[in-house]
Order: sequence, then structure tokens, then C-alpha cells
Amino acid sequence: MESKAHKAGFVNIIGKPNVGKSTLMNALVGEKLSIITSKAQTTRHRIQGIVNGEDFQIVYSDTPGILDPNYKLQENMLKASRTALVDADILLYVTEAGDEPSPDYPFLDKIQKAQIPVLLVINKIDLTNQERLEDLHKKWEEILPDATIIPLSALKKFNLDLLFKLILDYLPEGDAYYPKEELSDKSERFFAGEIIREKILMNYKKEVPYSVEIEIPEFKEDARIIRIEAVIYVERETQKGILIGKAGSALKQTGTDARLDLEQFFDKKVFLSIVVKVKKDWRSNENHLRAFGYR
Repeated sequence: MESKAHKAGFVNIIGKPNVGKSTLMNALVGEKLSIITSKAQTTRHRIQGIVNGEDFQIVYSDTPGILDPNYKLQENMLKASRTALVDADILLYVTEAGDEPSPDYPFLDKIQKAQIPVLLVINKIDLTNQERLEDLHKKWEEILPDATIIPLSALKKFNLDLLFKLILDYLPEGDAYYPKEELSDKSERFFAGEIIREKILMNYKKEVPYSVEIEIPEFKEDARIIRIEAVIYVERETQKGILIGKAGSALKQTGTDARLDLEQFFDKKVFLSIVVKVKKDWRSNENHLRAFGYR
């Protein structure tokens, strides 16, 4: 019996902020790689999640939401989304049931000209009804006639099997790009920092979560425990005070929440040490952004 040809390719997930790109990526990969909160601009970096089978390898990329940039960090985030348009084998264009289709939707002109398969996902269908869904389907069909439209709920994992089957059908033949045991292109330090940042997004309000960047100067693992040292950078002294809270109470809560998630993610006991430092206006400084891994 003739064996199947091996398939491999890059599936890039793009769309506006808060349409559920990260939830979809995590559901497709089967692991929590991208942080998820109700706040916009949660994803800052392009994060790859790798799914392997005996005869396939799918490399998913979660990208920052498409937005009009107000400062250097957002310009960098937009660049990551633009790059995802040109180096994909399959585009996953994510919209949501509450969003009104429009010909001036971000990047739509480039998607219309794409020479690769486009799968248009209408996410969050658990929050709408059949009549609305049929209306959305018709409107998107007129705007992107060559796209395959899939209504689904990433949160409820409804229609994920159909999406996965379509991705496999469109995946080009080729050898694996990464070793089959790898789950992501990002390091353990990166995920540790993202987990801490997620807790800040959840525990603090206004501008503080958006002014934060995490550095992990130490990540030491032995058979029993992982020791992680984290530095939280903010832009101003006032933000530092808010992060730490009265007698350190706010930072202690964030540290506890992060440690519990880190232990679940790494499946091992974690000792977490956190300090807060000020790096003035880092979001608008090209050198600081490069030092934090933005390109």
C-alpha cells in the first residue's frame, strides 16, 4: 500500500483585535500558547503553534490585531500582521458574528489579491442567531467571493473539526519545517513572560496593562522546581506604584495568579520572583523595543 505524501505549511491567522484569533489558535493547537483577555491588543508578538501528525505539520501563526498605530510598539505590531499576509500557505481571516462586513475592512484589498487559499472564519456564532449568520455569510461572500467561509465558535470548539479538515485539504505537500516534537517557535522564557503579562491585563485597568513589558532574566529548572526571576517594566513611576499596590498587595496577587498558571503550563512547581522597574517611554523608543524582542 502506497504511503500518503507528507504535507506541511504555514497557516497565518489575521483579523481585527478581539475577534478571537488567540482563542482560535489555542483551540487548534490544543495548548494555551496565546494569552486571552477581553482587552484589545493582548497579542503583541507573532506566535507560532505547531501541530504534528504522522503525515502532516501545520504551523499556525497568531498575529496582533490589525489597528491604526499610535506609537512605535503598535507600528511594530502592525508590521507583524502585514508580514503574515505574505509568508503564508493558507490565510485564516478571522471575523466575528457581531462585526458588520465592509469592503474597507483592514487589509481586505491585499486579501482579495492573495494567490493562496483564504479561509474566512466567522467566529463567536454562539452569540448570534441563524438569520444573522445567513446574512453575514451572504455579505462576506460578496466581498470575498474566492474565500471559503466557515462559521464557528472557537470558545465552544464548534466546527473546529471542519476547519481542521479544510486546512489539511489545502496544505501543500512538503517536509516538516520543525522537529516533530516542537510545540512552538517561542522559548519557555517567552511563555513565562506572557503568562505574567496576562495576569496584569486581567488585574489592572486603564493604561497600566498597555504600558507593561516583561523580561525574564533567569529561568532555572531542575528535577523538582523551576525558578523564575521576572522584571516588569513600566513607563512611569506612577504606574510602578499602581502595579505594586499598598504594601505590595497588588503585585503579590498578580504573582500568585501567575505562579499558579505557570505551574499548570510547565506541569512543575514554580518559584516566582518579581520586581518592577521604570523604563521611561519604552513603547516609543526603537532601541528599547529591539531589546524587548520587537523587530
